[in-house]
Amino acid sequence: MAKIVSRVGTIEQDSDKIYNFLSDFNNFKNIIPADKVENWDSTQENCSFDVQGVGKANMHIIEKEPGKLVKIEGIVDAMTNISFKMWIQLKEVAQQDTKFKVTMDPQLNPMMQMMAKKPLEEFMNMLVNQIEQFKFPEQ
Repeated sequence: MAKIVSRVGTIEQDSDKIYNFLSDFNNFKNIIPADKVENWDSTQENCSFDVQGVGKANMHIIEKEPGKLVKIEGIVDAMTNISFKMWIQLKEVAQQDTKFKVTMDPQLNPMMQMMAKKPLEEFMNMLVNQIEQFKFPEQ
């Protein structure tokens, strides 16, 4: 499947503050809708959770570039071994003005590609919406 790219989001924060938040999976529970996810468990570098109707997901951070990039690798439901890489890119365009996008590279067979494309696109845009709406704590 080709990579799936979200729309570009905007946050009125410095990229370092956003990066610090997104590079710690303990914070992700704040941006993942509770009605879609159960049994959340996380450390700074790893997380696991159950996605309703999909199965158990496990993710870990594989690369970080301060203020610019968080790259994640994951697998959904060990029985089907649906794996993916996802990265969040940040670009500070002015002080307190950061653009970002989420890209996913799912490793799916052709049949799963047809079924998964639209839900994955919806998930990516929901993630962008959640990050944009999150109230980052003052430092």
